[in-house]
Order: sequence, then C-alpha cells, then structure tokens
Amino acid sequence: MSWQLEAGASERPFRGTTLGNGLRVVVAPQPQLHRAHVALYVRVGSRFEEHRTNGLSHFLEHMMYRGTPSLPHAHDVNLAFESLGGYLYAATQTDFGVFSVTLPKESLRDASMLFGEVVRDPTFADIEIEKEIVCEEILEDLDEEGRQVDADNLSREMIYPTHPLGYTITGDEKRVRSFDEEMLRTHHARHYTAASSVLAFSGPVGFDEALEIADAAFGKMPRGVPVAAEAPVHAQKKPRVKIVENVSSQTELRVCLRAIGERTGARPTMDMLMRILDDGMSTRLYHRVCDDKGLCYDVSAGYDGYEDDGILDFAAGCQHPRTSVVTKEILALLVELARSGPTEAELTKARRRNAWEVLGMFDSPEDLAGFYAGGLLFERFETPEARLAANAAVTAEQVRSLAETLAQPERINVLAVGLLEDDEDRRLEGVVKGYRGPG
Repeated sequence: MSWQLEAGASERPFRGTTLGNGLRVVVAPQPQLHRAHVALYVRVGSRFEEHRTNGLSHFLEHMMYRGTPSLPHAHDVNLAFESLGGYLYAATQTDFGVFSVTLPKESLRDASMLFGEVVRDPTFADIEIEKEIVCEEILEDLDEEGRQVDADNLSREMIYPTHPLGYTITGDEKRVRSFDEEMLRTHHARHYTAASSVLAFSGPVGFDEALEIADAAFGKMPRGVPVAAEAPVHAQKKPRVKIVENVSSQTELRVCLRAIGERTGARPTMDMLMRILDDGMSTRLYHRVCDDKGLCYDVSAGYDGYEDDGILDFAAGCQHPRTSVVTKEILALLVELARSGPTEAELTKARRRNAWEVLGMFDSPEDLAGFYAGGLLFERFETPEARLAANAAVTAEQVRSLAETLAQPERINVLAVGLLEDDEDRRLEGVVKGYRGPG
C-alpha cells in the first residue's frame, strides 16, 4: 500500500508506503537543506505499562543503545554514529518513543543500516551499569528525603490516580532495580514492531532512495500487532487542590484542566486557544500575571494531548505567599475568555503566528518528520496545508465555547509544591474550592 498527494493538493510533495512487514514509511524531501534525518516513532511509554513495570519503557530506551551484535558496547554504538557525522537521539514520552539520527546526506545509508540494527537487535549489555545511570536520573525529581517533588509528575498523578497516564515516565528506583533481561526482551518484542511504528525520512533525500534504504534497514523488523491504549475514565465532580510541602525558594504551581484528545474535531480550536493564552509575552497569560500585576517572573501554558484525552496546564513559579493570588488570576483569565472569547485582533495574530510556525517546519528535518510520523502513528494524519486551513477557519465563538467547556469546576486540578505558611494553604484551598466557573 502507498499513497501520494494529488497534483496541486500540496505545495511540497511527500510519499508514504507500507513495507512488506507492515511498517509505515513516510518520506518528506527538503532538497534545500544539508542535513538528512531518519526517525522511528513507536507506540511505547508509561501509559502502556502496569504498576509493576512502570519505567520499563524508559529503561528499555536506554538499554537499546548499550550494544548490538556488531557494536557490542555503548561506546562502539556512539562512535559509529558520530564517525558518520551525527549522533543517536532518543526520548520516551508518556505514549510514544522516538529514536532518530540527523547527519550528512552521504552518511544516510550507512547510518540507517546501523540504526535498524540498534532498534531490531539490542543485546542488553551492561544492564547493571545502566540501572545506576537511570537511578541517578530519577533522583532529579526527588527531595533530600526521597519524596517526589516534581510538579509535573505530581499533577499527572493527581489527575489520573488510577490510570497509567498518571505514572512517571522513569518509574522509581525500586522498580528499575527489579528489571531484568527477560522483562526487557518481552517489552521490546511487544512494542518494537512494524505494526506499532512509523519510520520517517526528511531532508535532502529522494523518494526512491529513502524507500530502498527503509526496506534494507527495517524490512526485517517483526510485524507484531498494534499496541492498544485504554482510555481513562474520569470520576471528578468538583475542583481539586493538593499541597506538597517542599523547602524551596518558590512554590511550583500547576493549574491543570482536563482537556480534549488529539483526535477530536475541536483539535484546531485547541491550537488557537493555546495561542490566545500563551504564545509569547504579548498574549493574555504573561501580560496579566507578569507585566500587569508583577506576580511572577515567568508563567506559561501548555497542552499535553493524547489520542483520547488531554491536559491544559498552567505553570508558574512564585513566592510562597502569592500562590493563591496567582491561582485566582489564572482562573479569572479563564472565566473571562469563556464569557467573552478572544478579540478579532487576537485571533488574527494567532492565525498569522500559527502559519509562520507551520511553514517553519520546512526548515527543520526533525520537525517535519515528527509532524508526518506523529500523524500516522496516532491515526490523525494530515498535511501541513490541511493543518493551516483548519486552524485558519477557527472562529472566535469556537474558541470561547471551548474555553467555557474546559473552565468548568469539575475539570480543575491545582497543585502547589512549596512552603505555604501563615494560612496561605487555606487561602489557596479557598480559591480552588470556591471556584464556580464561567456560570
């Protein structure tokens, strides 16, 4: 099976195919660039784990670079790729993993052959050494008593108390030290298959060349079966607040709203809502909290989208006694947007900046490959032109309506990690529990 855009449907052509083993491949030529890029996107991550295996996806990512039959040690793997002009990159997210290499065009074939071996046939060498490295990484999110104090981790656990979306990506030290080679091989065999992966090429590479390399390097990847995700069920009925005491110079605040999933029809509206809220220092959030009221040095909003759910997350670091005031201002901003919506000037600016960002992908092989591969992996494939058109068509009323939907009390989760003294904890609880939404 293969597909290609009809003439005139896209300013910039791409081609996709499915290899004989079921692996989907997408090629997005960028002939004006000098760097070639190849990336494998995989359905793996903490949302596909159980309580006892939490952290296994992340640990497996580390172990895959420890060695292969022809490159027996981590140093050999790194030296091989760096000698070709690039280096291996890997990251594990909640619901996907990405493995990639960016390097000179003339090295693409040799690097891809090595890349395929790394992904397909890791030897899991030096497992005890890698456990020490990962356990050091885990310590970054803990206080001196070994308690979890990372605000992002704690907020997700608060929102998804009984679902794997609430797990940390790294797991904890006890679990990591329990992992063995059999567990790694079982997890690898389940997730690193053609059915649960997408391979992307971008940069100065031609269709035929890339597809021939794909078949040579990844054609022997096991077919497998698609890994399915279990959707979360929310039972929240009212706003929630949690305070975690931590000795620090500031309180880390998270105001989180349960949002929409990536595959809903309102996804373009979510894009525009985020740009209205926080797309630079001139947008509503920063202007209100920082410029106008001077409550924080920095404040931000982000959207974590999953295939079946999502989180709108406001993050701020503030003086401990200001935690309740910052929370109140963020919630008030939401209510105003839910009642009145954005101005036409705001929406025009958001559309323009969105267009610039989408077109900017064509200057980045990493971004373009990720756009196409992510769309295929999560069955929400679209062209950049389609993304531009959908976002440009969003109206002010659609943004207002989505803001109203998200700003309901039963969607609000507020987390504060810091020292809330002199009744600041009670003031924060009063702000959150007294929140009534846009009405």
